[in-house]
Amino acid sequence: MSAEEENTIGEGEDSNPSEGSIFDLEDGGDDHLIETGHVTELTGMYKDWFLDYASYVILERAVPHVNDGLKPVQRRILHAMRQLEDGRYNKVANIIGFTMQFHPHGDASIGEALVQLGQKDLLIDTQGNWGNIFTGDGAAAPRYIEARLSKFALEVVFNPKTTSWKNSYDGRNQEPITLPVKFPLLLAMGVEGIAVGLASKILPHNFNELIDACIATLQEKSFELYPDFATGGLIDVSRYNDGLRGGIVRIRAKISRYDKKTLVITEIPYGQNTSTLIDSILKANEKGKIKIRKIDDNTSGAVEILIQLVPGIDPDKTIDALYAFTDCEIPVSPNSCVIQEDRPVFMGVTEILKNSAHETVRLLTSELQIRLEELEEIWHFSSLEKIFIENELYEPIKNCKTEEAILQTIDRELKPYRKKLRRDVTHEDCVKLSNIPIKRISKFSAFKADEQIKQTEAEIDEVNNHLNNIIPYSINYFRQIKKKYGASRTRKTEIRNFDTIEATQVVMANEKLYVNRAEGFVGTGLKKDEYVCDCSDIDDIIVIRRDGKYKITKVNEKQFAGKDIEYVNVFKRNDERTIYNAVYRDGKSGVAYMKRCSISGLTRDKEYDITRGTEGSKILYLSVNPNGEAETLKITLKPRPRLRNLVFDIHMGELAIKGKSSIGNILTRHPVHKVELKEKGISTLSAKKMWWNESVMRLDEDGRGTYLGEFSGGDKLIVFTRSGMVRLSSYDLSSHFEDDMLMLHKFTPGKVYSAVYYDGKHKYYYVKRFAPEPSEKPAPFIDEHPKSQLIILSEQYHPRVEIRFGGQHRKRNPEVIELSDFIAVKGWKAKGNRLTAYEVKEIVELEPLRFDPPVAESLPEPEEEMIAVEPDEPEIPGPQKPTKPGKKRMAEEKVKIEEPLKKEKPGKIEIPFKVEEPARKKSPGKKEERDTIEVPGKKEKPGKPEEPVKIERPDKKEKPVKPEEPVRAEGPGKKEKPGKPEEPVKIERPDKKEKPGKPGKKG
Repeated sequence: MSAEEENTIGEGEDSNPSEGSIFDLEDGGDDHLIETGHVTELTGMYKDWFLDYASYVILERAVPHVNDGLKPVQRRILHAMRQLEDGRYNKVANIIGFTMQFHPHGDASIGEALVQLGQKDLLIDTQGNWGNIFTGDGAAAPRYIEARLSKFALEVVFNPKTTSWKNSYDGRNQEPITLPVKFPLLLAMGVEGIAVGLASKILPHNFNELIDACIATLQEKSFELYPDFATGGLIDVSRYNDGLRGGIVRIRAKISRYDKKTLVITEIPYGQNTSTLIDSILKANEKGKIKIRKIDDNTSGAVEILIQLVPGIDPDKTIDALYAFTDCEIPVSPNSCVIQEDRPVFMGVTEILKNSAHETVRLLTSELQIRLEELEEIWHFSSLEKIFIENELYEPIKNCKTEEAILQTIDRELKPYRKKLRRDVTHEDCVKLSNIPIKRISKFSAFKADEQIKQTEAEIDEVNNHLNNIIPYSINYFRQIKKKYGASRTRKTEIRNFDTIEATQVVMANEKLYVNRAEGFVGTGLKKDEYVCDCSDIDDIIVIRRDGKYKITKVNEKQFAGKDIEYVNVFKRNDERTIYNAVYRDGKSGVAYMKRCSISGLTRDKEYDITRGTEGSKILYLSVNPNGEAETLKITLKPRPRLRNLVFDIHMGELAIKGKSSIGNILTRHPVHKVELKEKGISTLSAKKMWWNESVMRLDEDGRGTYLGEFSGGDKLIVFTRSGMVRLSSYDLSSHFEDDMLMLHKFTPGKVYSAVYYDGKHKYYYVKRFAPEPSEKPAPFIDEHPKSQLIILSEQYHPRVEIRFGGQHRKRNPEVIELSDFIAVKGWKAKGNRLTAYEVKEIVELEPLRFDPPVAESLPEPEEEMIAVEPDEPEIPGPQKPTKPGKKRMAEEKVKIEEPLKKEKPGKIEIPFKVEEPARKKSPGKKEERDTIEVPGKKEKPGKPEEPVKIERPDKKEKPVKPEEPVRAEGPGKKEKPGKPEEPVKIERPDKKEKPGKPGKKG
């Protein structure tokens, strides 16, 4: 309240009531005061006082100043600590008491602000128990903990020569208006304050990135700034909006799989601590959103929260559920508001940083100008002193009896030398010369005086050079700060694009769904009715009735969905691989239709129709196939005159998959008696194409990222990490992967990988080639010593590396090694071979020269007298007999293979037929007496010996066989499955004359 207002109110109180009282009301009964004479309205007083109060809170309490980035309480704490600074620690209680000379709001606010400054580990060195930002534990009492200014603060924050001052609240002391901070301190520490009708929330940023951005600003280059938190974690900055209102960042805890039954949280979101995080997890568990068995908090110097899962729960799905239902993921809305020229201003972090960079240039310029003035004074007095002593100008003052006479004499004697000086001689200069001690005059050295003057002139030139090149000087200043204090201040929060986690996809099934089909009720409260499946309380369900009507609705305790329910289950949105196979009868025409469709893109509680929608339509058969399976159905028709075929089969895989509103294909126009499942089918959908989306570190099936291949059935992914671990993973979209993942692709059993690594125990480089073990449990393929390091991992079969030597062997020429020639394939647990005994500077991978597989694994070219054995059959050599040369030549020339040979799998080598000597036939009916050509077949189980392929060769001349009818020989090998009969080998023998029209007999 101003003095004028106080006088006004005072006069109003002393005035004569008859002239108008302040309690008089206007006509109409308004409840506000009338301004009569010197009386002020109460509404006006409230408005003025409230604005004064709000302005005070905004300017003096809650919002930081843009120049130094400090709130008033923080500025006063640092100023008090600078006055107490003597290099030793001070009790926090003493600092609080000393700060109260400048801050009138009590010790509690000062103590809390001081602890927060100390926990940021930038401006204050702490000693004692200052609390824990991870666990949320508070600091010890102020009398038990100590603090002092850090070296960084002493160098960057303070300079009395460039500081503007004002009186403290009581006028007894001076305090800084703003501190001359030559660093973007506001963005480094962040701030959060709530004023009256205004709030400010600026997130902290990385120390080194801020300096780089300042340098980029001075170089007129672009830059990007994103938050970085001491608690680590992950952050999505896609909607940061430069820290202004309307922006939002999503922050996640860092969660990984400890083992199949345990998850571990190693980093937590900004603003959270382990206590609040665990509380949110327990609440989600109580509500059934997640299923956990136990939580262990082992946090001390680093965060470690172990989450024990219930047996059978998928760890990857639980990680997503933790992000969806707990504080493991939180949104933060920044609101960058600062004080500039005594007004609150909304300013983005980019503008704040540019302002700080230019403010730093201004402060550095001021410091250089002040230093230049000081050097000019040093040069001036040094030159003046040299003239005074060297020319013995002190002799005339011996006869002077007063101080005024002495000063006048000195001034008179210096007049001839004033042209040698850079400025005129002042009264203060004469006083300084008169105070020079006799001892100094007697020991004066002109040489030393000249050296000092030259040194001062050199410093002046240097300062002038800095002023003329102030931008490069400022850039060098920032680089020195980064080099001196930024080594340990690396980024702790990983920037990543988050995928959208749908709660319905990751929520745990905490309810049971029941249905009363006849009455048409469905819900979680029908405990006495038919059980359907487990579900969650946020799931959608699909209900299909026998008349073909269906709809999507939320899970409720009890809900009427319509009588005669045919199918009910949890509905997954955007699931196009679940195929509905249906046979229905049209109510109007009586025609039976069949259709296959996927159901997606539905509106909740809106009714749809599988049939044509005519009255009296009915579903005759319905199946829901999660992977697009197509079954074989047995259709039975009602007997009708002249209707012969009453039963027939139909395979649903012959139908195309269409939209949910399609009519389908006509099955029959005759009345259908019943439809039965004859045989379950397999999936008719193509394999899933999968991609790796590196921006969100997740698998993707929409074509974003790096293509991994097509997956189906039991296919797996293989994951290699930079720490030397390998494991298999499913291709489920919910799968999570290690942050240090090095390689990810489709797993091929038996594929060979090459690894070059540094063994921390033996301090040598090793190389190994191995085929990983097919296991989902992470396994190390390099030495587990803490200093061991994976250098190169290659999936090429003939990788090449170049070894560049260092140390005492740096003069050696680089050595190129092809690893497939250097070492054979060994077990994945093998240590490998030492790569070199010399000191290594670096090892780099080169482009391979060969891409072909090794000879031992390639297939031989088929020869004329070799017939391929089926790839899945082992090699069984047949009995060998010497063959006459003539007969063998005949076989080589005349045998022709008419059926194309099936290509073998790697590792199977073709076995040639052994042609036996023809013998006389004793009895054509006995197999053992026939001439034979034996083909080795697959080894049968005991009791089922393989019979050789036999071709009859009767000695009697038979009539010639027509050329187009070759002699056929069949081997009674392993009985093939239906639909895949083994084709007989056809062999032409034109030199053997047979009877016309009689082909060779089968063996």
